[in-house]
Amino acid sequence: MFGELLPLAFHAKLGSVFDKVERIEKLAEFLASNIPGADAKLAQRAARLAKADLSTGMVGEFPELQGVMGRYYALQDGEPAQVADAIADHYKPLGPNDTCPTAPVSVTVALADKIDSLAAFFAIDEKPTGSRDPFALRRAALGTIRLIIENKLRLPLRPAFEYAFGSVGRGDDPTVELLAFIADRLKVHLREQGVRHDLIAAVFALDEDDIVRLLARAAALGKFLAHEVGANLLVAYGRASNIVRIEEQRDSRRYDSAVEGVLLQQEEERYLAEALSSVTESVQTELSQEHFEGAMVALARLRRPVDEFFDKVTVNADDPALRENRLRLLSRIRAVMNQVADFSQIEG
Repeated sequence: MFGELLPLAFHAKLGSVFDKVERIEKLAEFLASNIPGADAKLAQRAARLAKADLSTGMVGEFPELQGVMGRYYALQDGEPAQVADAIADHYKPLGPNDTCPTAPVSVTVALADKIDSLAAFFAIDEKPTGSRDPFALRRAALGTIRLIIENKLRLPLRPAFEYAFGSVGRGDDPTVELLAFIADRLKVHLREQGVRHDLIAAVFALDEDDIVRLLARAAALGKFLAHEVGANLLVAYGRASNIVRIEEQRDSRRYDSAVEGVLLQQEEERYLAEALSSVTESVQTELSQEHFEGAMVALARLRRPVDEFFDKVTVNADDPALRENRLRLLSRIRAVMNQVADFSQIEG
């Protein structure tokens, strides 16, 4: 008489492989709406069958055939080609030199598998530490990044991680920590392409979780800072931010309230106030349309009024009301520029 068949274990705190399959099946349906051409039903079916070959003797003897054998079994059983291919591809990319899936259903299931692993292991506090990464989460993060970038997917990561965590049903929500982890992996991935890590940090600091949009914004920021106007405006930003920060700490208060027009006594401060109002509107319009280079062009209009303000205006005036209003002006410089990126993250 045969003993009871035990489910294939995935992790002691995360249940069986079947439990993982149910999670990635739900996640595949959730992600499909963000992946052009992906059929949610086919993605769910592929996710349901993705790990089936792990229980076979062939994969038990030759683990490198996982996914490959699953594809053959699926085709033998009459499953659609898209489903079979997704089963074969869902582990990809396995490393930096591995190809990335491009078929929509394959991309969907590959992302679901990786995002589930990241959310699940972070939720139970099994994170990579130093050189230790027993569950290959760095590889999963890099795979997620490559799938998104190489397929130009407009996939917001925050809701994807939150949904994945909701399916895990235990531990603490790791979304914030996961986004920081993805940011670190993205910096490593882009370093070889010459993209500055501080530009990625500056854009990520805006709570940006759309990697394709993030890269477009970072590219525009890099071009802006490569020109004299951008470089000088970065210096002015640092000067304004430092003054405001020091005075806010000294006074134990913030200076981010609206500027009082009646207190703008000098021509240079009126000029700066008008420029800030105009540029704020232009930047918001450009950003809403994802015209990031246009937003940088708008910021460039601040250089002359900012320079003239620092040349002619004494911020720490004897009159407390004037001093406060001028600090509010400097705070506005910081606020307007931080709509585009967190310039405090950028190295001079």
